[in-house]
Amino acid sequence: MLDSARSDETVLEVNNIEVIYNHVILVLKGVSLKVPKGGITALLGGNGAGKTTTLKAISGLLASERGEVTKGSIAYRGQPTAERDPAELVKMGVIQVMEGRHCFEHLTVEENLLTGAYTRSDRGGIAADLEMVYDYFPRLKERRTSQAGYTSGGEQQMCAIGRALMSRPETILLDEPSMGLAPQLVEQIFEIVKSLNEKEGLTFLLAEQNTNVALRFAHYGYILESGRVVMDGPAAELRENPDVKEFYLGMSEEGRKSYRDVRSYRRRKRWLS
Repeated sequence: MLDSARSDETVLEVNNIEVIYNHVILVLKGVSLKVPKGGITALLGGNGAGKTTTLKAISGLLASERGEVTKGSIAYRGQPTAERDPAELVKMGVIQVMEGRHCFEHLTVEENLLTGAYTRSDRGGIAADLEMVYDYFPRLKERRTSQAGYTSGGEQQMCAIGRALMSRPETILLDEPSMGLAPQLVEQIFEIVKSLNEKEGLTFLLAEQNTNVALRFAHYGYILESGRVVMDGPAAELRENPDVKEFYLGMSEEGRKSYRDVRSYRRRKRWLS
């Protein structure tokens, strides 16, 4: 179990950003967060909370969906990223693993992995990193000549993470790694993330709906609701927070509540007592 980040150095800082789609739809409303070097930071929230939009704002992928950061700033290692395209950010050491296990279905597993090294020219290093990926994901080595489109969902998720590793990133933005996977596979994927963090020193910012598993493996967490950060703190503290438990882990007699409803109810209860 992980309880504290491995460094006080901030590599990624998001400061009070707003994101608008199609010039009218306000999705993020002043989101701020910090990602420490060598840590696993979790971005938590339900569907539509703004997790994926936050990751895409960081990695420069909003423009393809007619989205833009209209306020605030994003910096990686102190350098503003607003004017940089995704390829530049990859060269800086930041790469995103997209939600939904995006693989090139017509390519083999190994060909998919090698596309992750497109910015590199060091053949020896590429070969060594390919073997490193196979060490972390033995199943991919077994399926290396199979077309990615004919592999399982878990294998495609492994392939997507492995492809990101081939770019030799410093920081990986991991979007919904548990989506559509059986619980056993989810545990396996998160154990590999933990190993990559501890053994390779990789920094992770992961967006995840599965609060239980995310807070067991993360060092620090931010909870998003309706495009705002409503709570943040060390993962160990969030795991024990009664409001987080009620919002994410339990069902009340009235049904699932929003975090804000829970807080409002508790305030009213204290005022009346």
